[in-house]
Amino acid sequence: MKELIATSSYFGLVLSLAAYMLGELIRKKTGKDLANPLLIAILITMVVLKLTGIEYSDYQGSASTLSWLLTPATVCLAIPLYEKLSVLKQQGKAIFAGIAAGVAASIACVYLCALLFSFTHEEFVTFLPKSITTAIGMGVSEEFGGHVTITIVVIIISGILGNIFAVPACHLLHITDPVAQGVAIGTCSHAIGTSKAMEMGEIQGAVSGLSIAVAGILTVIASLVCGGLI
Repeated sequence: MKELIATSSYFGLVLSLAAYMLGELIRKKTGKDLANPLLIAILITMVVLKLTGIEYSDYQGSASTLSWLLTPATVCLAIPLYEKLSVLKQQGKAIFAGIAAGVAASIACVYLCALLFSFTHEEFVTFLPKSITTAIGMGVSEEFGGHVTITIVVIIISGILGNIFAVPACHLLHITDPVAQGVAIGTCSHAIGTSKAMEMGEIQGAVSGLSIAVAGILTVIASLVCGGLI
């Protein structure tokens, strides 16, 4: 039975979708941001693989269909962006400045951690794209010799933390402007955080979606400069 499940073309896909749907149900029942559906889905998947003894490589192979949908799903964020285009044009300079500042802060944090914990070059470039969308971050990590699988984990963790703490952080720091909220969320926690921004409001969602693309491009450019620092 184990071999049959492990070699199934749909096992990973079904498990991933079922785990996420259960996570979404738990979030709706509890109403708590800490009950993040993606985090719950990851934990459920880990438990199932551990209990069944199925190798991660087998699961990953049968769940690859979901990976193919990653880039189109990110592109779909352009829809709310188009709907709020007038707002973005009015505050274009401020938005770009905010995204640039966020990217600079993210890279500076990774660089300081690299110095503090004596990262190797591979470890440094692995963490460098931690705040951008997975579709771009994987390419940056691979291009500069990082550990791509660890990069994916770090990116997901950044997104989940952004999704969970976006609202409390905005309240704590008294960030009330919807454009500023969108810039902050999209720049530091990519698409996973943007899902929370869309719940906060249409402007937040649109600006956060724009921030994903711009932050990704700026990070790629910055990586060309910073990749040789360590």
